[in-house]
Amino acid sequence: MPAEVAVSPLLDAADRERLLAGTHHDPHCVLGAHRVPGGVAFRVFRPYARAVTVLSGELRAGLHDDGDGFFSGLLPLGEVPAYRLLVRYGDTDQEVEDPYRFLPTLGDLDLHLIGEGRHEQLWQALGAHPATHEGVAGTRFTVWAPNARGVRVAGGFNFWDGTGHPMRSLGGTGVWELFLPGIGAGELYKFEITRPDGSRTFRADPMARRTEVPPATSSVVHVSDYTWGDDAWLARRAQAPAHEAPMSVYELHLPSWRPGLTYRELAEQLPAYVADLGFTHVELMPVAEHPFGGSWGYQVTGFYAPTARLGDPDDFRYLVDRLHQAGIGVLMDWVPAHFPRDDWALAEFDGRPLYEHSDPLRAAHPDWGTLEFDFGRREVRNFLVANAVYWCEEFHIDGLRVDAVASMLYLDYSREPGQWTPNEHGGRENLDAVAFLQEMNATVYRRVPGVVTVAEESTAWDGVTRATHHEGPSGFGGLGFGLKWNMGWMHDSLEYMSHEPVHRKYHHGELTFSMVYAYSENYVLPISHDEVVHGKKSLVSKMPGDWWQQRASERAYLGYMWAHPGKQLLFMGQEFAQGAEWSEARGPDWWLLDPRYGAAADHRGVLDLVRDLNTVYRATPALWQRDTHPSGFAWVVGDAAEDNVLAFLRLDADGTPLLAVSNFAPVVRPEYRLGVPDDVPAWHEVLNTDAARYGGGDVGNPDPVKPEPQGWHGRPASIRLTLPPLATVWLRPA
Repeated sequence: MPAEVAVSPLLDAADRERLLAGTHHDPHCVLGAHRVPGGVAFRVFRPYARAVTVLSGELRAGLHDDGDGFFSGLLPLGEVPAYRLLVRYGDTDQEVEDPYRFLPTLGDLDLHLIGEGRHEQLWQALGAHPATHEGVAGTRFTVWAPNARGVRVAGGFNFWDGTGHPMRSLGGTGVWELFLPGIGAGELYKFEITRPDGSRTFRADPMARRTEVPPATSSVVHVSDYTWGDDAWLARRAQAPAHEAPMSVYELHLPSWRPGLTYRELAEQLPAYVADLGFTHVELMPVAEHPFGGSWGYQVTGFYAPTARLGDPDDFRYLVDRLHQAGIGVLMDWVPAHFPRDDWALAEFDGRPLYEHSDPLRAAHPDWGTLEFDFGRREVRNFLVANAVYWCEEFHIDGLRVDAVASMLYLDYSREPGQWTPNEHGGRENLDAVAFLQEMNATVYRRVPGVVTVAEESTAWDGVTRATHHEGPSGFGGLGFGLKWNMGWMHDSLEYMSHEPVHRKYHHGELTFSMVYAYSENYVLPISHDEVVHGKKSLVSKMPGDWWQQRASERAYLGYMWAHPGKQLLFMGQEFAQGAEWSEARGPDWWLLDPRYGAAADHRGVLDLVRDLNTVYRATPALWQRDTHPSGFAWVVGDAAEDNVLAFLRLDADGTPLLAVSNFAPVVRPEYRLGVPDDVPAWHEVLNTDAARYGGGDVGNPDPVKPEPQGWHGRPASIRLTLPPLATVWLRPA
């Protein structure tokens, strides 16, 4: 048998040039140790190294310096041995593992699911993951960049020069991978991508689970070691769907609720405050990482990372855990509609449109100067669907409020004729976005028991909260959300309240119209952050009249809102009648509650009312049990426009009623007759927004009110009430 003719271990010129240029798609096939004729060839690429020695057992073999950071040698070995490298930099020797001796860290199933766009736990496959691979501790780096000519890892561990750490492309999935031994949690990194035109760009990891504190933009290797203590909460939340349970939501912006507090410091204050007020949930304005605080989190660059402004991801877990242990659910705003154009983030990530649509007319969001996701691309859809699952599974989030759904659903949203192209059926619906939202909702509800998704959708799209498999009149299946923000109710009711009482009779329909469509979807009634900024005034400042009338009107409005079918949402600061608009730069005016402030009692009165509204609401199934069924509501009088009065009954599953009466006129209405059922022997007042402890005039009905056999408002019996001015009263069977 002829003897093997030994080959040179030197890299050929083409491989060498591609490695130097950052355009090699498979560095592992040429670097590392490989069986070749004549033995085992060792090739190492270590820019700036003075010498490299192979260590294997007793073997110490110095490699030849081939220039430009390349070292090679041919050792007369029959098999590739286990080995390490001794690398000399200056006068210092470092004994290290060779990253190019390891097999890929991603398996065929992961790659198949990524290619199909069906990896529901995508964050476990892509990104940076500390791991032990082939017995060696390090970090696996993976990134999706199908248009890249090459990808390298750069970070603090290589002085932000990725030249010596090229990644390999894993088949046709567009995924690049590299396992770096010795790299652990806390390391900063980015991906250095060589674009199709040969230029290079440094990009933060789209799947980074931790980031630097803005304005710094690096990704941070992260591993969680948090131990949860909310098992009882998770078991309890799955027992009843959200639309059949009490839900009153306190919306807040974490960085400005108590400016300067961290996640862990907030965890010592926020649960106690919210629990004291009786809210069932908080809704957090977006907590995913964002570069500009003035966007309030609605322009996201780190979709998988809680903002580092307030702490690390485990600190955020601690906050959620403490809220759960206090009996408070956590909803968070989620922003899949668009993303900013920052050149270190997702925009043209690998040199071409990738996360955004390739059609410039579809890619640019006309309102916010941002880019829209390409919902039709399976990998992009997977990125977003998995992200929704990620927040629910990894951070125990109880619900996602999906921002700007309307802008996703319509191809012509904020676009003039000629600026958009109809869908394949000639319509204006974005079929890709519809399919994405259906998949997201179906996946989240299937995977996470007890979770709820909420749509901020401002149009009359049919079936926002209908099941995805139930086709409606429009021909579409439902979008599959659990709840929808009732923007119509919000705009109409606030418009009504902004009028002087003398003019309200001409706008009475703005209050009653909501009941025409109240059961077309499962609704949330939102008095959100959007309504108390940019010149719209705070809630109390929207009210006409003097300071007493403004507070009375807000209290009456809140009483009406808590009694109206739907779940309640109130933005921070409105619970104590803050007069100034909210600003993310300063937060709520807590000083208004300081006893040393002369008008503190006025603000504490509204705060006390909100607490009592929540207390009575949660204890009264009539106010929430049939929120989504017409049998849970009945008008008593809806046409008393001249009086500025409306009254209705709410009914629980057993038919037990609550009577809600609002008088939006600044006058007392004594002996006001209302029709009632004849099977209630007496009614007693359980809440009156004019009570003295709330800052009112204490006009009301302190004694039980007995029905009279005189029919009224189409009912067999009636009662006569004293209606306080600018107030809402609730009565229950005595």
